[in-house]
Amino acid sequence: MTTISPLTAGPATALLLAAGRGERMRPLTDHTPKPLLQVQGQPLLVWHLRALARAGHRHVLINTAWLEEHIPALLGRSFEGMAISYSMEGRDFGGALETAGGMARALPLLAPCFWVVAGDVFAPDFDFATPQVQAFEHSADWAHIWLVPNPAHNPNGDFGLSPTGRALQGPQAEARHTYSTIGLYRHALVSEGTAQDQGLHPGNTQGVKAPLAPLLRAAMSHDRVGASLYTGRWTDVGTPERLAQLNETPD
Repeated sequence: MTTISPLTAGPATALLLAAGRGERMRPLTDHTPKPLLQVQGQPLLVWHLRALARAGHRHVLINTAWLEEHIPALLGRSFEGMAISYSMEGRDFGGALETAGGMARALPLLAPCFWVVAGDVFAPDFDFATPQVQAFEHSADWAHIWLVPNPAHNPNGDFGLSPTGRALQGPQAEARHTYSTIGLYRHALVSEGTAQDQGLHPGNTQGVKAPLAPLLRAAMSHDRVGASLYTGRWTDVGTPERLAQLNETPD
């Protein structure tokens, strides 16, 4: 399932999502995986890796599919003292398993509470700090997600945020924010309840493809998802134009 670094120190505490094709970024992604596109002098994935290293993480996992051999070829098995493992969905299943499917596939190597961050967003100031993890561990939540102010390409947002820090959907969510694709998760979100109904289980040996949003919404309906608003630098690098704009903006 995975290639594991000999430097691995315990289970992975973060999963970086790097499996997608990046259709809207073509032709840039015809020969380069989207998370390896350069932003202000370094690949998108490297911005996340540096932030995780600063926060003291010792082992991270990256899932791959499209042009997946490019990612371990560039990053290797360690980065600034962190071990890197790979869940290679392209090799194992012929393509990406979508977000929830990829998370379920990676569960056997992930800590009981773990970060998930999309490899195609730029959030250089985000703090993957231990106190946030500890607070999540002491909660009954299955997920805690970070929302951002709505960008121009998603003006209606995704989820609401209650005054007490709960993620909201439907009629309760009058003022919506955009899901940043950064969150803390427990195994249960992608292995129990609605996830089981979709055929997901730890290891996802059948290669079930499944999106994350329906699982989050189901958990929200049972008040199992917390949320915070993040107002630091954040960009969904979803088009060549957004990438060019980032590279024209001074750091």
